[in-house]
Amino acid sequence: MIRVDLRSDTVSQPSPEMRKAMYEAELGDDVYGDDPTTNALEAKAAEMLGKEAAVIVTSGTQSNLVALLAQAGRGDTVLLGTKSHILNAEAGGTSALGGIVLMPIQNDERGLLDPDVIKLAAAPRDHHKAPVTVLCVENTQNAAGGTALSPEEIKVMADAGRQHGLRVHMDGARIFNAAVALETPASELAADADTVGFCLSKGLACPIGSVLCGDADVIQEARRWRKMLGGAMRQVGVIAAAGVVALDTMIDRMVDDHANARKLAVALAEMPGIDIDLTTVETNIVRFSVPAHTGMEIAGRLKEEGVYINGGDSDLRFVPHYGIDSEDVDIAINAMNKVMAEVPVER
Repeated sequence: MIRVDLRSDTVSQPSPEMRKAMYEAELGDDVYGDDPTTNALEAKAAEMLGKEAAVIVTSGTQSNLVALLAQAGRGDTVLLGTKSHILNAEAGGTSALGGIVLMPIQNDERGLLDPDVIKLAAAPRDHHKAPVTVLCVENTQNAAGGTALSPEEIKVMADAGRQHGLRVHMDGARIFNAAVALETPASELAADADTVGFCLSKGLACPIGSVLCGDADVIQEARRWRKMLGGAMRQVGVIAAAGVVALDTMIDRMVDDHANARKLAVALAEMPGIDIDLTTVETNIVRFSVPAHTGMEIAGRLKEEGVYINGGDSDLRFVPHYGIDSEDVDIAINAMNKVMAEVPVER
């Protein structure tokens, strides 16, 4: 029996207030633009991110996909980090569906991109090369351990791209985690991005969906791509209603997720066989390494103890979320201590 599910914040369950709002949501047809609850969510999201308009989409992956399809043409190049979710975990959709070339730039340990490398990659080139049109940044930086990038750090990267006319898209799946960690409004974190998408279904604990925000004309083009991809929904207010509640009630409580992540990380740092950099644990993601080829066994044994995480060869993570409390963290720590004492590793 699974007692503590720490695979991802995507496994979070909607709050009672969300469920009530979904049941009572006033509905229309969003494809016709007359679903009042969806319109309210999109207006609220755009205002909170400091953008002109917004559109609800099915997932974070679709948010990034329609954003890039709306801002880069076939044969154009998009610059993005080697650790980026778009590059590593979105099935190559931008290339397969949009004919867009992805050019990776090495992320540093916090997920930042070197502005000099951005400038060099974005510089005008001859007709042998695909033109570069968009720069992608990510905040929080998932693969770097959930690091929260400051407005100043984002501006340096964005300015480097804009020197060569690049538009900037932010994968802000967990931007509200960054806002809470930095005690900075999400609008300031998104200020230097032309478009920014955030997930409703991660730290905000909604059952489904993401929202893409940006300039009105780009969002209108993103709607066209959403329709083409089969993502235009009808009475989507039943989903949007949870999003409205989430934006009102779920942001401030993320401090609990961050505290639980820190508690987990500190305990892991004391366990033999585990390598973790505590400086990267800034939000709700705890990434750590175990000895090579033991990750799947560790994950399997944790599941037997009632703690569920994703497996891997040697890189693992815990992700606290709504529904996980301090007692659950204690269960996970005790299980991890037991498993690490039993798994044969070189010490």
